[in-house]
Amino acid sequence: MATPRRQKRYKLKSEINVVPYIDVMLVLLIIFMVTTPMMNSSVDVQLPQADAKSLEQKKDPVLVSVLQDGQLYLTLSGEKKELVDEETLKNKVRVFVQVNPDVSVLVGGDERGAYGGVFKVLADLQQAGVSKVGLMGQPGESNQGKTSNGRK
Repeated sequence: MATPRRQKRYKLKSEINVVPYIDVMLVLLIIFMVTTPMMNSSVDVQLPQADAKSLEQKKDPVLVSVLQDGQLYLTLSGEKKELVDEETLKNKVRVFVQVNPDVSVLVGGDERGAYGGVFKVLADLQQAGVSKVGLMGQPGESNQGKTSNGRK
């Protein structure tokens, strides 16, 4: 009678263990769920670095200035600065960029102004068909000789 027990104990299983496959699938699902929203960016902005030198311009750039109170000024390639509203800004920049596709578009915002005003201009420029926008700034003090908290 010892023989039948021995045969039962060593009988092979014909089932596949799918638990490790389910674990891997769930980990991949979580990774894709977390990374997918990060891949959708609505406004592509290339921010300049703090110690960067000014770029060489082939043509005069289109300048959009956002004042502290939200007023918009547009300067098209060396012309006079003019006060515009959002729709006029979109229309003029759209036409100008269609004629000159290689022209640079730069946005300068008042540092005391609200970030929302600059962000709205960036969204308007994207709707006008501008693919690359630069942000203007003034060079700051040199960071040499200062510690991380800004003191010497």
